[in-house]
Amino acid sequence: MTGIRTQVVGTISSVGFDGPHRFVVGCWHHTPIGPFADVMWADPDGGRTLLAGSDEAARFITAIYQFDSVKVAPLDVFSDGRTTRVDGHGLKLELIGGRRVPLPPRRPLWLTRFVESPIARLTMGVQTHGVSFHGATEWYQSSGWRWVRQAGGSLGGESLGPMRPVRPAVGVGFSEPPARPSIVSVRTVIDLPADVALGLGL
Repeated sequence: MTGIRTQVVGTISSVGFDGPHRFVVGCWHHTPIGPFADVMWADPDGGRTLLAGSDEAARFITAIYQFDSVKVAPLDVFSDGRTTRVDGHGLKLELIGGRRVPLPPRRPLWLTRFVESPIARLTMGVQTHGVSFHGATEWYQSSGWRWVRQAGGSLGGESLGPMRPVRPAVGVGFSEPPARPSIVSVRTVIDLPADVALGLGL
């Protein structure tokens, strides 16, 4: 039985704070399960937590990425490629991007794998193609990004402090966001193994 190819379209926003706390926020406008958002949180002790707004979103994300814990509770995320806001799970974030750096329109997947991936790895420390821990093959195709020029946040009512690089690695998948906080507009093509897709009802 062959796998299932699908895609998600939206933004990936990433930022670090004192501690270090690191956050990767996905705001997905088009997905096979409908629009949803999620937050991948790496805490100062190295714990990797998924914050999701629904069980369905949590199942989809954990079918691809690896976490130490998963929390499902109301989650409000807004991102238009320029500004990203998060409110939920006791977490509040606001990221404001600077000047947009555009990239060419949709490219063939082979170009993303063989040309973009080594360039992105050398220049920004990211990988645009790879295989996840659970066997999903992914292609990340960005249409542009903004470096974050201003960010603030709180966790449990306590300030997270000043913005920092998104390092050490978050460690939930084969790729990491850039070390410099960013808001990236992205289309991710995903080949899910047949058993994983079946378990998700796709």
